Amino acid sequence: MSETSTGDAARAAVGSWRRAGLAGAAIGVVAAGAAAGVAVERLTVGRGMRKKARLALDAAGPYGALRGTPGRAYADDGTELSYETDEAEPSAKANGARKRRLFGRKAPAPVTVVFSHGFCLSQDAWHFQRAALRGVVRTVHWDQRSHGRSARGEAQMLGKPVTIDQLGRDLKAVLDAAAPEGPLVLVGHSMGGMTVMALADQYPELIRDRVVGVAFVGTSSGKLGEVSYGLPVAGVNAVRRILPGVLKALGSQAELVERGRRATADLFAGMIKRYSFSSKDVDPAVARFAERMIEGTPIDVVAEFYPAFDDHDKEAALQIFAEVPALVLAGDRDLVTPSSHSESIADLLPDAELVIVPDGGHLVMLEHPETVTDRLADLLVRVGAVPEATNVGTYGSTAQPGH
Repeated sequence: MSETSTGDAARAAVGSWRRAGLAGAAIGVVAAGAAAGVAVERLTVGRGMRKKARLALDAAGPYGALRGTPGRAYADDGTELSYETDEAEPSAKANGARKRRLFGRKAPAPVTVVFSHGFCLSQDAWHFQRAALRGVVRTVHWDQRSHGRSARGEAQMLGKPVTIDQLGRDLKAVLDAAAPEGPLVLVGHSMGGMTVMALADQYPELIRDRVVGVAFVGTSSGKLGEVSYGLPVAGVNAVRRILPGVLKALGSQAELVERGRRATADLFAGMIKRYSFSSKDVDPAVARFAERMIEGTPIDVVAEFYPAFDDHDKEAALQIFAEVPALVLAGDRDLVTPSSHSESIADLLPDAELVIVPDGGHLVMLEHPETVTDRLADLLVRVGAVPEATNVGTYGSTAQPGH
């Protein structure tokens, strides 16, 4: 081979790597809930050392280690949905008289708290709250379609885009399988909160008959197309114009993109930290835990879900929760679903407690777990799901896997 052809091949290889790297960087931004234009500090530690540090954090961190009794539900399009159930310990049952007043029978089904996670995450995103509530109250944690242990969406494999309404029907399938009777408390973060709203929109009688409490964490009822993600207006408008087409193209070259994500792991981690957390001193093991969840979402799944957020509008559905005790909570520096969106939700729910967490980002339940768990436990007491004297702290540490 001539020197010229060798040089051409080398340049082509470098160009291919760069395209993969840029693709990976773009997906890192989207997966973290942003659009583009993130400034990353200069990297001063060798790449090999950083890789070793990530592996050490993966091995040492207990986050995401909790497991419950596994189950399977099937969506209306046949997609298999994975969930896990943690049962309450007998001594932790709520006051029987309170239950009899609410539900009119001597031995009612226990209250079930159902946790729905956000985009590019999994049921493990609720690690701290799950650890703290373990044994106190019956809980169900599930993976949204194409996330975690759930199957890839059947309709999506046939080219049909995801809708928030579909996610609401998925949640109904999980409830039918994991909690077919008894009172419910629904908890949703980000896309999970939108899923809860979609459930209410399509099954209002379920909310009226069975839901005794609801918690919306870092979520929105609509107008996500107006979110700037902390970017200049001109920049975010440009990104919005090209991003759908870019995602569609990248989704058709998943293998290349995944190589790019690996090649730009350090940039990816920096973007995740910026768009997930606000605190400068967030535990590195927690940040790495979030990174693992997000990087586990394939590019084609990102591409399938992204359009649904611009279409999301469930403000009217919130009226169905008007008489339900509610918690609305967000970080004050959430760049993905700004706290103003939570304030708008609370304005429509007369019986809602609004909590804006100082120095809190989008993954506020991981960044400030004690605050989120405390307010959630208070909601459970308000609705009679747990006795007022219950100390959730004795049922699991926010730093260890728990029982």
